[in-house]
Amino acid sequence: MTAADTSRVAPPVATPPVAGSVKSTGAQLVAAFPPRPVAASWPATQARRSAVVDRVLAAPFALDNPNSQRNRRLGVLAVLGWLRGQPGDCWQQRWRASAAEDQPDWRLLVGTDRAEPLPHLTSGLLVLICADVIRPGLDWLLQFAPARHNLAAEMARTRDRVAFAELTALCQDRVGLQSQHQALTNIAIIMAVKGGTVAAVRVGDCLELLATAARTRATNDRHAHSPLFYQLLRAHGDLGPEAPAAIEMFFGRGQPSCEQLIDRYRIACRSVRDVLVDYLRERQPAVDFSTLQRLAYLLGKLFWADLEAHHPGIDSLQLPRDVATAWKQRVLTRPKAAKDNGQLTGPRLDGRSVLTAVRAFYLDLAEWADEDPARWGPWAVRCPVSASDASHKKARLHRKSRMDTRTRERLPVLPTLLAWVAAERARTAELLAAAEQTRPGELFAAAGTTLRRTVLKTQTTGRVWAEDPNTGRRRDLSFEEHRGFWTWAVVEVLRHTGIRIEELTELSHHSLIQYRLPTTGELIPLLQIVPSKTDAERLLVISPELADVLSTIVARIRGDRPDVPLVVSYDKNERVYNPPMPLLFQWRRRLDNRPVSETVLRTYLDHALTEIGVKDAAGQPMRYTFHDFRRLFITDAIAHGMPPHIAQLVAGHRDINTTMGYKAVYPEEVINGHRAFIARRRALRPSEEYRTPTDAEWAEFVGHFERRKVAIGDCGRSYDTACIHEHSCLRCPLLRPDPAARTRLEEIRDNLIARIAEAQSHRWYGEAEGLKVSLAGANAKLAQMDQIRASRTKTAQLGIPGFTDTAGRTTDSADDRDQF
Repeated sequence: MTAADTSRVAPPVATPPVAGSVKSTGAQLVAAFPPRPVAASWPATQARRSAVVDRVLAAPFALDNPNSQRNRRLGVLAVLGWLRGQPGDCWQQRWRASAAEDQPDWRLLVGTDRAEPLPHLTSGLLVLICADVIRPGLDWLLQFAPARHNLAAEMARTRDRVAFAELTALCQDRVGLQSQHQALTNIAIIMAVKGGTVAAVRVGDCLELLATAARTRATNDRHAHSPLFYQLLRAHGDLGPEAPAAIEMFFGRGQPSCEQLIDRYRIACRSVRDVLVDYLRERQPAVDFSTLQRLAYLLGKLFWADLEAHHPGIDSLQLPRDVATAWKQRVLTRPKAAKDNGQLTGPRLDGRSVLTAVRAFYLDLAEWADEDPARWGPWAVRCPVSASDASHKKARLHRKSRMDTRTRERLPVLPTLLAWVAAERARTAELLAAAEQTRPGELFAAAGTTLRRTVLKTQTTGRVWAEDPNTGRRRDLSFEEHRGFWTWAVVEVLRHTGIRIEELTELSHHSLIQYRLPTTGELIPLLQIVPSKTDAERLLVISPELADVLSTIVARIRGDRPDVPLVVSYDKNERVYNPPMPLLFQWRRRLDNRPVSETVLRTYLDHALTEIGVKDAAGQPMRYTFHDFRRLFITDAIAHGMPPHIAQLVAGHRDINTTMGYKAVYPEEVINGHRAFIARRRALRPSEEYRTPTDAEWAEFVGHFERRKVAIGDCGRSYDTACIHEHSCLRCPLLRPDPAARTRLEEIRDNLIARIAEAQSHRWYGEAEGLKVSLAGANAKLAQMDQIRASRTKTAQLGIPGFTDTAGRTTDSADDRDQF
């Protein structure tokens, strides 16, 4: 708006301080911006009939086309003549008294002898509305479509030509023709109902129109309920600096109270409901809202509502042992899926958290009862959850195992994901750039793809469409480039920083700061992470790779503007709208900038993984969560030498055990650690053991194995050890017999039998006993030979699987053996 036009802008209406509070609910903001009251009378509606006719039939209301002007004159005279017969002191009162807005078609009231309404009545009423002679009701104007026809064009021509021209210029190349027409029509409706020019429209008038449109559901056109006209007026500067940056702020419900958090579970026992509400109210100052909401769910839903569902009429926190035992069993499981009219259940991963919350609830009541016996004394009873019930040791071990397995599966996939998102970003940008330089209907080739620029019948909001020349499938290249860029941005920022997703969505231009080293004067770029889960901010050193990513993001969202645009984001954890901030993750939509939501980023990341086609260990499509990047970052940082206590500060953990729980241990690390242990042990042993052996020592070593060969096999004694059996090989368990020497061993056995018979005949009983020991050894070695021979000739069935053809028939593996 130029300096010459500032005289048209009315001073902003003073608003209560609550309107500037970022924690205000939608109802409080609506109350802070009331609509203008509907006036009962004003000079234009009090004019005489002749003055009204002379005014509306002259410029700027007169038309250049004589025939159109003739119909308009007839319409004006007919409407004024009809209203003249209605009771009232002015034209507005007569219009109200006619009950025209209560009829399906008011035109049938004029000239009741006709079956069809007069064709020129609508144009006559339109002139009277634009001339501010009549101000119809908002409900009727939204529901009666003929009254809105050409209303914006006539208002622009007769009442505020300059403002409508500027509003139309703001929509150029940003808003589609249909959306632009509806936005200007909504502005014209407000002017018709409340009077004045565009500059007189207030925030409350816009809210009143949206509320009325939603209540009456006047039209099925989705553009009629669009808040685009609010954005248009705010961008034009008509609503004043106090107007909230996003109209969604007016519809925020804010944080539910403690009573609302508990009452959503429909607790029947009023006394227990009251003590739960009072307990939440006591805990509220020390916790954030997301923790308070979680506590209400655990105590209200999973604890007491579950007890009332299974034990109707229960009204005391003093639970019988059987009731407490049954509840603890239920809370540790959760339904998974219905099958065959039954309910499958599985373990509840956070079941111990429920038990911990209930135990803390009972113990807090007992402690508070000592301070305030009158209030908490009646509820100080025995806790049904023991310390062992709430122990998380085993659950933490199971969780650690699951998270380590998940990290091991996803870390090898990370390079593939990084390569794909970088290639997709470059490919979509190349396609969009080539399409923008191509005229509609012409072919273009880029990124290995040939497409045709789509010929559109209506103007779009700056989007570029293309279609496959063979299949005709249409593609939104602008959205593909948008998705490719922000997928690359979220993956790169998360992998380089390891921040939480709520911290990423709250990164702003103010998060980029510099620190000058006091010793060298070198500037170190830092990334300031605002308080989130632990309510403690931290600073991260920006690596060169991360600096490139952040600079690319800033250059994209800033465009040709000197500053990063301010956007309003919604904190889903605290359920409040944040004040306007220069967020890094934002995108341009029509007239304003909006934050890139967590849900949208989740969809983009899932799309990338689907396109890659990677599977997990179970054969299902692999899915990354935003927190997986945090675990991957910590694992990679510690594996590459970052001290764990530094990693704790970088990650923003309060306990170093939490940081170490994020780090996954790999077999490679175990191997490297074991090898390092061996190296340290060798350093403590005499160095002579690790010198190069001499020729004599090597000959001695080789000779040992040559001397282990005996007549019926091989000796298995260790190197540099003497024979402990004085070369009695038949009786030595270290002898491994050779089946090829079986004939020789049989000869030895027969000789032993003959010698035993000779010794017994000469009564050499001592000699006979020794020979019997050797004979038993020979028989054992013969049996061992048989086992060795059998194991060498036995065939092992490996169970080669069969194969299924395309028709689903199973073929024998033996029949298909020749194919492999």
